[in-house]
Amino acid sequence: MAVEIKVGERVAWVDLISQDENMLEVEVDGKVYNVDLMHTADGTFSILEGGHSYNIELVPHDEPKKYTAYTLYQSYNLEVIDAEARYLMNRGGNGFDSGENTISSPMPGKVVKVLVNEGDKVNEGETVIIISAMKMESEYKAPKDGIVKKVNVKNDDTIDGNQILIELEITE
Repeated sequence: MAVEIKVGERVAWVDLISQDENMLEVEVDGKVYNVDLMHTADGTFSILEGGHSYNIELVPHDEPKKYTAYTLYQSYNLEVIDAEARYLMNRGGNGFDSGENTISSPMPGKVVKVLVNEGDKVNEGETVIIISAMKMESEYKAPKDGIVKKVNVKNDDTIDGNQILIELEITE
């Protein structure tokens, strides 16, 4: 299963292709790496790849799936963004992609109720659609004041992950 790993401002797609004990074959942004990964007794990770050795200590933050990675000379803030993390982010009303003015669900599900029509004015924080996924209902809210440009689904539709559900025109 592929996940996004955000390191500072960089986002990398990482997919575990295969694993045989400590030997991993991983794909990072389309490039395949063979690595020997060990979680050592002191809590660090020892990574051997391409004749190079790396030691990394991961310290979890209070928020799930967020870490600080310490190497010999630097530290990095990391965030693992998998399907569950996307779902939880969107439950908080952040299902809005500000670059595209769209609302989407990060995972497959079913439309419970569309609460707006094309041309409707919406206010920031107003619930515009309710989705059922993973046996839970989530309300997706308008991130800013705007007008509903297009509604791409209707009640009881089955949806795919990352499918655009509603398109907005922001009026700010």
